[in-house]
Amino acid sequence: MSTIPSLADLHALGPAQQPTYPDRAKVDAAVDRLRTMPPLVFAGECDELKDKIAAVTRGEAFILQGGDCAETFAGVTADNVRNKLRVLLQMAVVLTYAASVPVVKLGRIAGQYAKPRSSDNETRNGVTLPAYRGDAVNGYEFTEASRVPDPQRLVDVYNSSAATLNLVRAFVTGGYADLRQVHTWNTDFVKTSPFGQQYEAMAHEIERALTFMKAIGADPDEFHRVDFHSSHEALVLEYEHALTRIDSRTQLPYDVSGHFVWIGERTRQLDNAHVELLSHIQNPIGVKLGPTTSADDALALAAKLNPTNEAGRLTFITRFGAGKIRDGLPSLIEKVTAEGLQVAWICDPMHGNTFEASSGYKTRRFDDVIDEVQGFFDVHRALGTWPGGLHVELTGDDVTECVGGGEELTDMDLSARYESVCDPRLNRVQSLELAFLVADMLRSSKP
Repeated sequence: MSTIPSLADLHALGPAQQPTYPDRAKVDAAVDRLRTMPPLVFAGECDELKDKIAAVTRGEAFILQGGDCAETFAGVTADNVRNKLRVLLQMAVVLTYAASVPVVKLGRIAGQYAKPRSSDNETRNGVTLPAYRGDAVNGYEFTEASRVPDPQRLVDVYNSSAATLNLVRAFVTGGYADLRQVHTWNTDFVKTSPFGQQYEAMAHEIERALTFMKAIGADPDEFHRVDFHSSHEALVLEYEHALTRIDSRTQLPYDVSGHFVWIGERTRQLDNAHVELLSHIQNPIGVKLGPTTSADDALALAAKLNPTNEAGRLTFITRFGAGKIRDGLPSLIEKVTAEGLQVAWICDPMHGNTFEASSGYKTRRFDDVIDEVQGFFDVHRALGTWPGGLHVELTGDDVTECVGGGEELTDMDLSARYESVCDPRLNRVQSLELAFLVADMLRSSKP
């Protein structure tokens, strides 16, 4: 049986981006409560996802990973979960149909409640309070009471994640994800956009294909459900450690808080507690790599996190920014490939392209997002390697948080419906547009 490092040992490593709780007894009580809770996901499901990601490492599949920047407890409603699921299903259908490649569907969902921050504090009008670190840690309201880290919120994360996964499983197995429902996933505000109309045309083609298959005796019921997996950044050590369990089949540890967990750019140091903890679990895992990452850093992370070089175990999620990816990414891929490492490469075109608009809102330009994705594909094409996936922050709602796209949103439009509590997300129209553009890139990348 593999051993799991204790929380005390992990904290002795001086982990970054952790809450400063005022009452350790309350933390211990919350952790003890979490240790008694049933798993949110099962080890066998994690193994199935690992097999799917192994296909990505071989260039046989593509990952679509998306969802909120930061989930909120208030967002755990049937409508909100359905809307996020719907846009991911639409994007996956576009990628699968247009590029003829299987798509592994991963939601930033049912666990994405904690966020790293660039500063421990936030100041408004001369008042300084602890920064909001996600609903897992403290409240968004700018008051002294709200911003105190509360370990009971970790139990609330578990309960909210359980409710979300229950909804997701009901949707993907109960008929909502049926491929024959492709038309019903298109709402009015999307239908009026050029890419919404393109989607409608594609949906008609899919319907004709399904009708043909039924006529020749094939079973369209095979398209009744889809595989959908959860993922989040493994940030708050107390939560991830409490939900790391020994699998009864294999006697090996799995983090049963989600199928896929990743280490962020701010916590990927080789001697960091997050790398240490995730090196012991059997889940498929990811690591965010930004422009400060060297090729030797990537090799060292692979050696620590995937010492047996197991396909599907390790995914590198690159987040360079549109202006840096073409120069910074090639050396990483070249050296990792030369070492024969089994790694899936996916592109996060969001986090390297954030800026503050003249209106004061944090935003991203849709054109920068597309440019980084294009750079990611260009680098892989030049090196003869497989661009394995896309990691995006998005919502299924008609928000106004990123500028540009087919709707031509401007800085002045941001205030109309800016709802994110942290970073800006693509809205549903922009997400669908992104899917069609990436499908074109993907089709041209296939051998």
